[in-house]
Amino acid sequence: MPIPDFQTILLPLLQSCADGQEHGLRETIAALATTFQLTEEERQELLPSGSPNVY
Repeated sequence: MPIPDFQTILLPLLQSCADGQEHGLRETIAALATTFQLTEEERQELLPSGSPNVY
């Protein structure tokens, strides 16, 4: 699966924030990557500039 665009990510992101708990950035990113079933290769993909990860 290609890395989802902003519009696709928005609803799952908001749903994960709606539970009333505090979530760190890394935890949120990992949860979204799992939701979208990203492979380890996709999780490690870099921007064309070579930094930071795409997802």
